[in-house]
Amino acid sequence: MREQLRALDTKINVAMAGAGAMGRGLLHQCTVTPAVRCVALADIDLEAAIDCAEAKGVPYEVVSDLGSLNDCIRKEKLAVCQDAALAARAEAADVFIDASNAIQDAARFCPVALEHEKHLVMMNAEADLAFGPYLMQRAAEQGVTYASCDGDQHGVIKRLVDDLRLWGFDLVMAGNIKGYLDRYANPTSIIPEADKRNLDYRMCTAYTDGTKLGVEMALLANALDLETPVPGMHGPRADHVQEVHDLFDLGVLWEKHGPVVDYILGAEPDGGVFAVGYCEDPYQQRMMEYYKRGDGPFYIFYRPYHLCHVEAMEAIATAVLEDRSLLQPEYGHVADVYAYAKTDLEPGDELDGIGGYACYGLIENCANQNDAPGLPITLAQDARVTTKIEKDEKIPASQVELDNDRADVRLHNQSLALCQSRPMENSLSS
Repeated sequence: MREQLRALDTKINVAMAGAGAMGRGLLHQCTVTPAVRCVALADIDLEAAIDCAEAKGVPYEVVSDLGSLNDCIRKEKLAVCQDAALAARAEAADVFIDASNAIQDAARFCPVALEHEKHLVMMNAEADLAFGPYLMQRAAEQGVTYASCDGDQHGVIKRLVDDLRLWGFDLVMAGNIKGYLDRYANPTSIIPEADKRNLDYRMCTAYTDGTKLGVEMALLANALDLETPVPGMHGPRADHVQEVHDLFDLGVLWEKHGPVVDYILGAEPDGGVFAVGYCEDPYQQRMMEYYKRGDGPFYIFYRPYHLCHVEAMEAIATAVLEDRSLLQPEYGHVADVYAYAKTDLEPGDELDGIGGYACYGLIENCANQNDAPGLPITLAQDARVTTKIEKDEKIPASQVELDNDRADVRLHNQSLALCQSRPMENSLSS
């Protein structure tokens, strides 16, 4: 890919939403990757976007309308603005990256990027989960690519899965390795850890209470048609990823559910990911034993790191140059992440969404939601409960008041309707 980029006559121009930790990293990566440049950066906190540009030493101008934005880019300066929908309309931009953690705002500006025929790459996993099937379909109609970004766990796991399938193995488990879990973490309790890591308090809370883990694994489930064996997955504690053989009855699990998503807790390699493949070919089994991968027929393949923004450029370049997606919800809404109460809730209490005080999220199979659908955690911001809900109880969608005219609710409903009317098909299965 590096040589392919070096051979380009023109640069790949990137417009981006989000000037937080991930946006800063992506802006840096755009300056060091051959033939890639960031032409527009938007953040609702304009000072954060300005600080991001200044910290990297990138020439920039603050703009507030389309004419000045396009003029700024023509002068080879970074156009900095508050409105991501404005950045999404940049004439010069080839690809739009959502690196924000906004869900309601993303429902507004992501469709704008597609309307203006920009390839859309999602580093915003929550919006990717909430609206992915709709945005994927809209991208296809516009002749552009919709893709989850590389670097985060779900993208890195997908590459492992692609490898083992190429080798002729069957996928048994797509796995994550989580360092620490506290379902009841909140933006106050997380302050010391978040400050140490220079993270937003709500973002760090979502990492710690397991919601982000569920979102990432739901994206994999929707891309690869995987089940979660139990709500929230099993997540046994382990010292090393090789203990997966002992912690899961892989044969029973596979027979009952087919390929699944799951995770292990506290294991080495910290920050890594894994996938379990099945192979019963005698020759291949002998070679796997020779290569010190065990005697089979279940084999663990793992990678000891994921590098977030560092690895993102390949997914972006692939979308633009090859019109190909690393990961997208080809099976629709197979799994989602539903809200559970972090504390006892009373009628009238307002939910504060992902990474807040009121709820955490657990991944579940959507097929199990027919009788009593849960409230997707991606829609839990500003929802009001109408009945008493005890701590750790699932929050039913029927027991919350939600503004159905809200952009994110409408787009989520359109995404669900699309999946129900025309089920997605994985091109690899045809």
